Amino acid sequence: MHRIYRITLDDALPMLAAARAKAEEIGVKQTICVCDDGGHVLALHRLPGARLTGVEIAMAKAFTAAGHERATHKFNEPPNGPALPGNEAFGISHMYPGKFAIFVGGFPIEYDGQIVGAVGVSGGNGEQDKAVGAAALEAFAKHVAELGLGG
Repeated sequence: MHRIYRITLDDALPMLAAARAKAEEIGVKQTICVCDDGGHVLALHRLPGARLTGVEIAMAKAFTAAGHERATHKFNEPPNGPALPGNEAFGISHMYPGKFAIFVGGFPIEYDGQIVGAVGVSGGNGEQDKAVGAAALEAFAKHVAELGLGG
């Protein structure tokens, strides 16, 4: 038997709030997407002035992080990033055209050893996207602790 955990909108909203606060703190107009473990969007927020293209990009980053159970930037980190030219997953981004992102900004959400969803962030440079994603993940951990769920 396998127990499955799944996040809900109530779990996603504190993440969006924390990500938005971090984006505003660092002065970046971001789009933030939180999805469930299947890569389906639960919540999305495009900050005022954020690029229109950021919506689809944030969704793709979240989809990839949830579905492949890894942060998207790990696909291209030298020297062994699997999506780098010559490595085993080179070209993987073409498997789900428009939905599979192999650059910085997608982060899996883990609970009790399982990937329960992901957050995708678009609009800044790599370090800014990582900072906003980290704020979202920290908010999830705090939310889970406040609910007394551990994990």
